[in-house]
Formats: sequence, structure tokens, C-alpha cells
Amino acid sequence: MRQPHVPTDGDWPYGTFLQRLDRPVRDALLATGVRRQVPAGQILIQEGRHEAYLVLLEDGLTKVTASLPDGRTALLSLRVGGDLVGEMSALNDHPRSATVTTCGPTRYSVIQPAQFKAFLRDHPDAALELAAMVSDRLRWSNRRRIDFSSYPVKIRVARVVAELCRSHGRQDRDAMVIDVRLTQPELATICGAAETSIQKALRELRAEGLVETDYRRITVRDLSALRTCGEITDDT
Repeated sequence: MRQPHVPTDGDWPYGTFLQRLDRPVRDALLATGVRRQVPAGQILIQEGRHEAYLVLLEDGLTKVTASLPDGRTALLSLRVGGDLVGEMSALNDHPRSATVTTCGPTRYSVIQPAQFKAFLRDHPDAALELAAMVSDRLRWSNRRRIDFSSYPVKIRVARVVAELCRSHGRQDRDAMVIDVRLTQPELATICGAAETSIQKALRELRAEGLVETDYRRITVRDLSALRTCGEITDDT
């Protein structure tokens, strides 16, 4: 079986918790907890459960989802190797606010709250980076809410797809490929729009030569034009 990629120092994705830490602190965290490896479709954290362990993703991609009152499932975010999930319940002892599911083979560590709190006491800089990470996630969430009220659906889709390029895209010749298994209903929930509106927006973006869509894959042919379509500036 192919071994998962192990990022080297400085190779963790930008903005992830491990990328924020200095190497000795990162190594200390990676030495904490119990390592596990699972295939796609496995639930690592279940919404509503009263559990407090944390999950430190080391390799793979996961979806963070939450149930809506009408029975649908909302895609809240994507998390990759280097990300920490489950920290809210670990720190405030409240039930899980979302479900985390693997999108492919995933390797991760399970860290108990007492272990994590001891780690933070021993490494106060990590506590500051944890606060910064939570702040960035809150800012991202607030930006999505602003997008919902300020922009038409096509612009929202362009903004979300451009952001997915930054966080989860890979270069493939002259295009950026987002091969996250992202369905149109999931894209609709993360954009705050009806699925029919998402379909129309994607048709328009395809017609303009900005993107191509395949089975749960989006290929961005012109990222600069897509950012312009999404009214994204350098400081957005």
C-alpha cells in the first residue's frame, strides 16, 4: 500500500495549525496522541456527541458539515493535513457542533483534552497560534455571511472556487485543479444559494471559459479572471 505523504518542515499547507508552529513545537505535538489511518467515508467527529478528543490531521482531506433544520447537510469547511479539528469541544466541554468526515485515505492522531492542555501549558506560543487559528476561522465564517448578503450567486461561487484554489488546488499544466469530492448541493450550502442557482452560475462560468466541471471536480482555466469575476482584491 502506498504510504501517505509526510510533509517536511515548511511543507504543511498555509494556515494549518502545524504550519503555524516552530519545528520543535510541531514535533512535540506530532508525538502526542494515538495515530490512526482510515479510508474515505469515515466519520472522525460526529455532530451532537458529547466527546472531547481532538483530531490532528496529518495526511488527507476531510469535510466539516452540520445538519440544517430542513434536513439538509451544510458544508462548513474543508480541512487538510496539518489542520486541527475538534478543539472547541476539547476546550469548552460542549457537544460537537459539526461532523468531520474523511474524503479519502486519511492519517491522523487522536489527542485527549488533558494531553492537549498539557501541551499548551508547556508551549505557550502554541496557545497563541491556536487563538490565531480560531480567529482566522471566525473571520472566514464572517466573510461568508457578508458574501451571502452582499453578492449575487455567480460572484459568491467565483469567490468560493477561487478560495478553494488557494487552499486545496493543485497546478496541472496551465490550470488549477480542485479534485475535492465536492457535490453541487455541498457547493450550494457553502455559497448559501439554491442548487439550481449554483448550476446556472457554473454554466455561465463554463461558458466564459473560466472553469470546467467534471464528476466532483472543478478545473479553473483562468484564475485571474475568476478572481476578477468574484471581485477579489489582494486584501480580500
